[in-house]
Amino acid sequence: MITQEYVYAYAAVSIADGELDTLILPQVNSHCMQLFLDEVASRHPNDRIILALDGAGWHRSHTLKLPHNLRLLMLPPYSPELNPVENLWDELREKSFHNRVFDSLDALENHLEAAMRDMEKDRECVQSIVAWPWIINSLMK
Repeated sequence: MITQEYVYAYAAVSIADGELDTLILPQVNSHCMQLFLDEVASRHPNDRIILALDGAGWHRSHTLKLPHNLRLLMLPPYSPELNPVENLWDELREKSFHNRVFDSLDALENHLEAAMRDMEKDRECVQSIVAWPWIINSLMK
């Protein structure tokens, strides 16, 4: 019998400097999204944050209470290519999870945590993945 278990990675990235904030949470739902939004806002209390999100239900929940320094920008439907974080997930899968099998969910989560921590430390690499010219140009206007 095959059993599937899941763990979920949340991420926010600054295209200006490659700073990456991540959390690993047990579910994708409004409660976990609220935890993530609160965490990102608390890590950057003096910054004004615009977080680009796709149309997932937990991104659009009316129960979310936005921190004072954070706003959401909803991307058009079916346009993951507009979200810089999607390229980080591709990088993570390719570099850290290619052809890997884990004995347990804990082993996978430990590996994911280490990989995300390494990515958080390498701002230059992160910025090279997410700072697309069209995004930078649109912010500079």
